[in-house]
Amino acid sequence: MDPRILELCREDPRFAYEAYEFVCDAVTFTQDRLGRAAVEHEEESDDRHVSGGELLNGTCALAIREFGMMAPVVFKQWGIRTTDHVGEIVFKLIKVQRLSKSDRDDPDDFRDLFDLAQALRDGFEITLGDTAKRGDR
Repeated sequence: MDPRILELCREDPRFAYEAYEFVCDAVTFTQDRLGRAAVEHEEESDDRHVSGGELLNGTCALAIREFGMMAPVVFKQWGIRTTDHVGEIVFKLIKVQRLSKSDRDDPDDFRDLFDLAQALRDGFEITLGDTAKRGDR
């Protein structure tokens, strides 16, 4: 466990440790998804930067991939209920140098962009795929 994140959890117990780790993973996932992944031996670059909106979309996509239809429940358990909460976590991680920030980043980038729980619910799709038909038994 990262002691910096443990300290954040002690300072502000609203968010679970796992929420902070997940947001870090979501940054990497979003960078990969957008073709902005880190290259070995590369210095921190503005080319890898993701916006608040991009990160929120990536966070939802990763949550749906990892947790499926349980994503809204997991986020609720972790204390993440709004896009603002994701932004708060991001800026707390910046404060402890787990994430980096560009000059144009602002907490308002996350402010009430969409209904997070609804996006997590809407993003999950149940597909039946190739199921045997009753007559095929």
